[in-house]
Amino acid sequence: MSAVFEYPTETYRLMTAHDLPVVMDIENRSYEFPWTEGIFYDCMRFGYSSWVTEIDRDIIGYAVMSLAVQECHILNICVDPKLQGQGIGRRFLLELLSIAQAREADNVFLEVRPSNVHALSLYFSEGFNEIGSRRDYYPAKFGREDAVILGKALPK
Repeated sequence: MSAVFEYPTETYRLMTAHDLPVVMDIENRSYEFPWTEGIFYDCMRFGYSSWVTEIDRDIIGYAVMSLAVQECHILNICVDPKLQGQGIGRRFLLELLSIAQAREADNVFLEVRPSNVHALSLYFSEGFNEIGSRRDYYPAKFGREDAVILGKALPK
């Protein structure tokens, strides 16, 4: 007799204001310089594509992207630090790219800290290319940190 273990599957849905306490908990545990609740609220209020990913109705990650004029800008994507390294972020990224493609985006862009080697590795493995940098873009413990700008063309 052999046992088959089924891994729970993530689901994706639009973020609501009711999700913000959990989103903020994950954000504050994930980043030294987290977004504020007001930033998330404004993103939803101004129509940015804001998502959560869940397992068994428990929020385990979130993302915010801007979609306009055939371009997608991923502004924030995060998975609960307790669950990182299990492919959840990759699957979430692929879901976001699928949403952008369905909304007729031709290209997707994002910024990432050069010190975030895990994120860079993920993005490069999914076909993103470095297209530039932004000097002193991110706050850092001792001053500022540049941003690496990544881009990817989406298939038609």
